[in-house]
Amino acid sequence: MSHNHDRSKEVNILGEAGTKYHFEYNPKILEAFENRHQYRDYFVKFNCPEFTSLCPKTGQPDFATIYISYIPDKMMVESKSLKLYLFSFRNHGDFHEDCMNIILNDLVELMDPRYIEVWGKFTPRGGISIDPYVNYGKPNTKWEKFAESRLLQHDLYPETIDNR
Repeated sequence: MSHNHDRSKEVNILGEAGTKYHFEYNPKILEAFENRHQYRDYFVKFNCPEFTSLCPKTGQPDFATIYISYIPDKMMVESKSLKLYLFSFRNHGDFHEDCMNIILNDLVELMDPRYIEVWGKFTPRGGISIDPYVNYGKPNTKWEKFAESRLLQHDLYPETIDNR
C-alpha cells in the first residue's frame, strides 16, 4: 500500500484560491477521498463551533456547535468541503432536528461510512436549548448494533455546561 501517492486528483476545493461560499443549502459541495487505512476501525471527529441556520418560522438565526464523528469505510469527507457545506446552512430554514438528520443523510450518501453520528448543541433561545443526536451504522454489519447501543447510551453522563 503506497502512502506517498498524490492526493491532488482526489479533491478540488482544498487549496483553491477565491473560495466560493454558498449561502443556500448545497450538498453538492461535499467532496470525498479514499481512506488509505481501510484495514483499521478508527474514529474521525469534527468539532464545528460556528454552525448557523435559520428558524423556519421566525427567520431568526440559530447557533450551534456540531460534533460529527465517524468510522470511515472506503471514503472520507474532505474537511474544507465539509466546512463550506455546513456554511451553506446559513440561510437555510429548518428545525434543529431536521438539520442534524439532513447532515447525517448527506454524509452517509457521500461516504457510506461504517458508522457516523451527528450531535448538534444549540445555544438557547427563549430559555431552552435543543441538542439533537442522530446516528447510523451500516446495515447488516456489527456497526448497525453499535449504532443502536450508542443511541441508547449517548447521553448517560451529564455534561458540564460552560457556554450557555
